[in-house]
Amino acid sequence: MAKKKSTSNKTTTEEQQPAPDAVRVLHFADVHIGMENYGRTDAHTGLSSRVVDFLHRMDDMVDYAREHDVDLVIFAGDAFKTRTPSPTFQREFAWRIRDLAELAPVVMLVGNHDLPPNAVKASSIEIYDTLAVPNVLVAQKYDVHTVETKRGPVIVGAAPYPIRARLLQNLKTGQRTIKEVDEVLESQLNQILEGLADQADQRDPDNTIPRLLTGHFTVRGARLGSERSVMLGRDVQVSLGLLADQRWDYVALGHIHKWQDLTEGRDGAPPVVYSGSLERIDFGEEGDEKGFMWVSLARGATSYERIPVQARPMMTLRVDCRQDKLPTQTIIREIKKHDLKEAIVRINVQLTPQTDALLNDMRVREALREAGTFHVAGIRREVERAYRSRLDENPEQLTHEQLLEQYLKTRDHGAEYRDELIQEGTRIIRGEGE
Repeated sequence: MAKKKSTSNKTTTEEQQPAPDAVRVLHFADVHIGMENYGRTDAHTGLSSRVVDFLHRMDDMVDYAREHDVDLVIFAGDAFKTRTPSPTFQREFAWRIRDLAELAPVVMLVGNHDLPPNAVKASSIEIYDTLAVPNVLVAQKYDVHTVETKRGPVIVGAAPYPIRARLLQNLKTGQRTIKEVDEVLESQLNQILEGLADQADQRDPDNTIPRLLTGHFTVRGARLGSERSVMLGRDVQVSLGLLADQRWDYVALGHIHKWQDLTEGRDGAPPVVYSGSLERIDFGEEGDEKGFMWVSLARGATSYERIPVQARPMMTLRVDCRQDKLPTQTIIREIKKHDLKEAIVRINVQLTPQTDALLNDMRVREALREAGTFHVAGIRREVERAYRSRLDENPEQLTHEQLLEQYLKTRDHGAEYRDELIQEGTRIIRGEGE
């Protein structure tokens, strides 16, 4: 659902109209071209059908920007799945960036998935800067830029993904604990972000030019999504209080895939917004709406709308067949209850050893095909095992070795592997070896 918020001190309402001279900003992030989970080869393009999904979402976004006369595009990082995308993925992404650059200036922030493994190598989006692609600015350093748009200038502060090694390169950390090093890193990043706000003030002494900060990092307290499964290394976290600074009119964030406005309801604070990813990465995002942000940027009077896109649906069906004499039919009935057309579907079914033997996977998959599913991610059988372990003595009277043996007998291990575990566990309990 579309939503608006103002940075003025007035009460926000859904009917509030953007300022007539506001700069129209497109904010998106975390495209991750190259995600091929649950896909197959697309006959028309030769690409994974899931890669095509991600590209189509970008196409929908470009069409919206064109139809609504965009003034400035902010890409808040993570263009590709990996740091070394294939030439084909680079080409497909470049076509969409070219389309956006023909409409308005594009600021591209470097995210953690865009960064090379070491400092001397180029990022995956640095080529736009190297070739001096018209209307494209690659923000690889912490810096402030003045970007000219057809509705006037905008001050843009850029905060690319914080690399721990680079933040610590001039500091001695040999005698510090991990917690102390993290605190030093946060302090360093906080100083940098404060410096960007100071630079924005210096560029706009009359306090009249709209200002936007874009960053790719984790804000403390933000709700995480499936980006945890694709993060590279430990994150440096940023305090929300540092970003909720009236010297900015809007803070455009990337890195976390779940859309959220971290300052919603705070009077006087700028919107601090994660746009979220454009497509669902995995089942951790099956309930998340996807989209991009459409921002009306004006000094002290910024509002925004969240524009949803038709991301590929994902659905998990959970069926309990432990007491069912006809588990296959029960699952098929459950399938018919849902609209699974063009969806990525997985089924988690609870079974006993008896009902597990009665389940026909092929018939279930046939029913899913008849329902028009895009991809079957799997049929997971959760078989309940009825273990009975009779103890001849009170457990409190058993030794550690005997308790370990009794426990392992309740696990689903082969006899040979169980004996190895008992032997190794006994050795550890007795303090033998290293």
